[in-house]
Amino acid sequence: MTGPRLVAASLVGLAVAACSTGAASPGAAGVDLEVYAAASLKLALERVEAAYEAAHPGTRVTVSSDSSAALETKIEQGAPADVFLSADTTNPQKLVDAGFAAGDVTPFAENLLTVIVPTDNPAGIQTPADLARSGIKIVAAGSAVPITRYATQLVDNLAGEPGYPADFAARYAGNIVSQEDNVAGIVTKVELGEGDAGIVYITDAKSSDKVATVAVPDTANVPATYGGVVVKASPDQEAAATFLTWLAGREGEAVLAELGFLPPSR
Repeated sequence: MTGPRLVAASLVGLAVAACSTGAASPGAAGVDLEVYAAASLKLALERVEAAYEAAHPGTRVTVSSDSSAALETKIEQGAPADVFLSADTTNPQKLVDAGFAAGDVTPFAENLLTVIVPTDNPAGIQTPADLARSGIKIVAAGSAVPITRYATQLVDNLAGEPGYPADFAARYAGNIVSQEDNVAGIVTKVELGEGDAGIVYITDAKSSDKVATVAVPDTANVPATYGGVVVKASPDQEAAATFLTWLAGREGEAVLAELGFLPPSR
């Protein structure tokens, strides 16, 4: 067989081979990405999900949220995540160090802290210094949750501010009445009036119409750096890496900025 017939037969053979090996044109097969994200990213990821899927037809993003520490543990135990987005860089670095991540930690956003109170502010909290007053009920998070590390640093910084008592940190700690599983739990309890105040990320405060904020001095505030990694066990590391790169880039930055997140330090 020669000439056009040979060419036609060859093309048919290539097409059959492509089908049999699973090869196809880009975007022909759907990609499902399971993203594990810190609780403080839940609302932001709803917008990220929509924007990313619109820009990458055929890709479906599913988000599961909880405290960063809890998600890191789940991934080490074999949970089927493709990407891990944490409210710090410590938890994703644990996955890198333990061999559960493909590549290094990628910083993709920053956040700042604020004090929240119920909208009617029954305790009359006017400045962060009031968090040390006797009888104030503070809602916090567990020791492994990233917001706790940031809040502890903030409290230590406030203790050095003019007008704050030297034992501010000890008084603040003595006023903690509960420790929630994640930052969303802090917001919920303050919304319900089950606590007088809590320290959360600015983005969490902006997402609720049931809390008011008490400004934190810029000189004491603590930038929270969010970092992500591709999970080594992901069945599609290339697609996972593409998502993380997009999120850390200008397009992802623009979506996160709508909810108050800051770009990562570059």
